[in-house]
Order: sequence, then C-alpha cells, then structure tokens
Amino acid sequence: MPKNYNPMQHFKKWFFEADKLYNEREVNAMLLTTIGTDNFPKSRMVLLKKYTWEGFVFFTNYESEKAISIASNSKVSLQFNWVNSNRIVVVSGIATKISETMASNYFDLRPRGSKLGAWASSQSKKVNSRIDLEQSFLEYENKFKRKEIPKPPFWGGYLIRPKKIDFIQKKDCSNLIETFSLELNYTWSKKEKLQTNY
Repeated sequence: MPKNYNPMQHFKKWFFEADKLYNEREVNAMLLTTIGTDNFPKSRMVLLKKYTWEGFVFFTNYESEKAISIASNSKVSLQFNWVNSNRIVVVSGIATKISETMASNYFDLRPRGSKLGAWASSQSKKVNSRIDLEQSFLEYENKFKRKEIPKPPFWGGYLIRPKKIDFIQKKDCSNLIETFSLELNYTWSKKEKLQTNY
C-alpha cells in the first residue's frame, strides 16, 4: 500500500460506480448513528452533500436531536448500503462543525423553498398541526418576499473525519463477504477479512 494512501480515494471509486454503473436509487443516502444524551444510540437517514480528502459532509439544523447528540458526544458512525452494488461502507469518525462560510455558500445554492423550510421548521420538535407549520412557512415567505434569504444562525453542517472505514463487498451467488478495514493511527493501516455470511 502506498505510504500516503487515503481511503477516500477508494470511497470515491465505489461512490462513482454505485451511481454510474449500478444505478443506486439514492447513492448519497447514509445512515447516521449518534449517541444521544440518554446514552442510547439512535440512527436516522441523512444525505451526503460533499466528500473531501478529510471526510464526509452533511447539513442540518443545529437545534435538531442529532446535533444536540453530537454536541454531547462527537463520535458517530455512517453507513452506506448500496444494494445494487452488493457493497456496504461503514465509517467510524468524529463530527465537527464546518465553517460558517462553507455552510453559507452551500445554503445559497439551495432552492428557495428549501431555504424557507430551514427557517420555518423546528427540526426534531413536535408541531401542534400541519396548519401551524404551513403558517410559519407563509410568515417567512412574506418576510423574505423579493429578498435574498440568508442562512439561519441555527443551520449549518458537519464534517465527519473518519478514524476507521470498512469496505464490505458481498460476493454474488455465494455467502462470502469480503471486508477490508482501514484505521487511522497517524497513518492508515489496512486489514483484510474474508468470511461466510450464514
């Protein structure tokens, strides 16, 4: 393995193949698991919006349950389950907030309706009725009528810096699963494993 090997290069290859060769329905859908303030794990689907040599980026409301969990414990996991590809990628890493500039730049690219939704919805909080939510949306629609919609101060993104990445390849027409893990300990080290799936 090259001395400066970065597993994000391998992720890029698999992501491209899942999208272009295997036509996965939502290639950027990922299962985010956090440890809640009650010390229990909780998982939910989020969308990968960007990946870099440093890691994986997604956006959310900083007042949401997942953001509160990350503030309490920044250790998280991600899982990509690409059914058509027979591949799974599991990431263990540390979540940190991205810069306000990076968050604002992405927010500016969102559709106007999504921007209004970010202002109007109190993510992870119970709403009295759909009517109340629609009313809140209309209020912000009027507030920002014929104006640029700025990023809410409570909205932003996270970078997940991986400490370990498992690349899992299911073999067709067999119970064999091939896994190789890459762990970061100042440099990435590789471990391979072949097992049956019974």
